[in-house]
Amino acid sequence: MNRRELIKASLVLLSTTALTPLATWAQAKYPDRPIKLVIPFSPGGVTDIVGRHWAERMKPVLGGSIFIENQGGGGGTIGANEVARAQPDGNTIMLGNTSVVVLNPLTSSKPTYDPVKDFAPIGIIAVASVALVVHQAVPVKTLKEFVDYAKANPGKLSYGSAGTGTMTHLAAEQFKQATGLNEIVHVPYKGAGPGIADLVSGHIPVMTPNITSQVLEFHKAGKIRILAVFAPERLKGAPEIPTAIELGYPNQVGQLFVGVFAPAATPKPIIEQIATAHRKVMSDTEFQKVLVASGLEPVLDTPEQARQYLLSESARWAPVVKAIGLKME
Repeated sequence: MNRRELIKASLVLLSTTALTPLATWAQAKYPDRPIKLVIPFSPGGVTDIVGRHWAERMKPVLGGSIFIENQGGGGGTIGANEVARAQPDGNTIMLGNTSVVVLNPLTSSKPTYDPVKDFAPIGIIAVASVALVVHQAVPVKTLKEFVDYAKANPGKLSYGSAGTGTMTHLAAEQFKQATGLNEIVHVPYKGAGPGIADLVSGHIPVMTPNITSQVLEFHKAGKIRILAVFAPERLKGAPEIPTAIELGYPNQVGQLFVGVFAPAATPKPIIEQIATAHRKVMSDTEFQKVLVASGLEPVLDTPEQARQYLLSESARWAPVVKAIGLKME
């Protein structure tokens, strides 16, 4: 299922979710103790912030307490491994993203979990789109001007990403393949924060970060220039910024999704109970506004739609990983 189909399905769900009676699932014994939400990254990042907002809103709807446990390390694999092997009773769930359940297994030479066999999707919360961003000193104002400038100055540009094997890296490599700009050198950072700091200060001329409220603020202040977003449609939070698709690159979509996952053997009634509460939270317009203000696009889906989206993203990024010969220990 592509993003447009998912959004259309979301609109249908939005019209019905608010009417769904809670009595059919609130009478179940679950949850009978606090639920651990594993966020497989250190505090402060996009995934962590989204997870904390989501957990606070889920508590009264699900009828139980949720405590967050950050387990950074291994690009998300440490926390993912714990959840994959946790007791499948709904008391341990994970806030995963594209890196954890799509890219890590594709780029690892020895993957330690299978995202399809080891996890049961509950729902996607939001997607963050990658953008092509330049420092204000780079003499371009449009994506076409950037491509022309890079071709006229081979070897002069480098771009920063949040790290090797991340969506910000692979989306940039996909763009390089589409434009033939293979001489632009990749500079991997340990997270988006240091890369954005270097971009704003002019230490690196180009970056491909996920759109966040911070990136949008720097853009509005004139410190950096967002040339295009790698999204199917213009962002609700920044409708003035064009997409790479409308500028002539029809396959240029790079989005980091953030979603909720449980161990694969978790009973279906528990999955549905959490998913029902999740859809109710996601139908809250105030929560949607919080996500949009952060540069994210809210998603409202079902566990099956989330599973299909995961499969489609894996199929879409596998050729890119293969083309650049990326395999990590």
